[in-house]
Amino acid sequence: MTESESIIKLTDFLDDNFSNAAQAIYNSKGRLVVTGIGKSAIIAQKMVATFNSTGTPSLFLHAAEAIHGDLGMVQKEDVIICISKSGNSPEIKVLVPLLTRFGNTLIAITGNMTSFLAKGSKYVLNTTVDKEACPINLAPTSSTTAQLVMGDALAVCLMEMRDFKPEDFAIYHPGGALGKKLLLRVKDMLEHTLKPMVAPDASIQQVIFEISEKRLGVTAVVENNAVIGIITDGDIRRMLSERDHFKDLVASDIMTKNPKLIQATDMVTDALNTLEDFSITQLIVVENKEYKGVLHLHDILKEGIV
Repeated sequence: MTESESIIKLTDFLDDNFSNAAQAIYNSKGRLVVTGIGKSAIIAQKMVATFNSTGTPSLFLHAAEAIHGDLGMVQKEDVIICISKSGNSPEIKVLVPLLTRFGNTLIAITGNMTSFLAKGSKYVLNTTVDKEACPINLAPTSSTTAQLVMGDALAVCLMEMRDFKPEDFAIYHPGGALGKKLLLRVKDMLEHTLKPMVAPDASIQQVIFEISEKRLGVTAVVENNAVIGIITDGDIRRMLSERDHFKDLVASDIMTKNPKLIQATDMVTDALNTLEDFSITQLIVVENKEYKGVLHLHDILKEGIV
């Protein structure tokens, strides 16, 4: 409750400092350097991760290590965010003049608007909290939450300024289910060695052999490299239950015409939606009407795309 109230009160502190700070970061030709010490350093690292994943090149600089050599990572055109609840810790007092000596824009995120850090910064983002959620009002809880929220607000603001889209987000998240959802196309899922197909005049024995060999539970019926139908293992079972013999049948007799198709260049998520909409488990994949293979629901699920 205490932390949620602290977050709500942050809206009262948003002023021109926030918009000017966002503009400074957006206009910068350098990187965004985020620094802090103690718990604020941990918040700084999280901010850097968020900024980097949303299109703002950033790096973390530990305030204590900065004054022992790591300050060399700061370049002339970098914008710097310094996070400190009090703004008066010994490390911060040493660091602030060093951060601004080459003309870098310094943005403070602090809960003390009269602190050394606030006075030495060009823009000050106020994260004052009435009290910590800690029962003895000592452990950084509400204050670090406020810092984190302020950093997220900046990141979201910069995303909007850059018109950052899901496609852009995917570039920075190529791994895992998220990246696959945003990047993976149907053609990336095809196993080209498993491309079941039979001619329209193929015997039922050939059809069964093709379905069994390719192990996708389906085969396309292809004529002149164009798909004219599909036969599933379900079609085979129904045929066997309805007929005593099938020597006189060929593939075109039992195929389903006009099967559901998907383009090889479509997103896998679109394919999944089609499978769900029509309650089917396979899709015929084509590219410029040319047969490319079969996409199976199980293959999509194996990739963790749900």
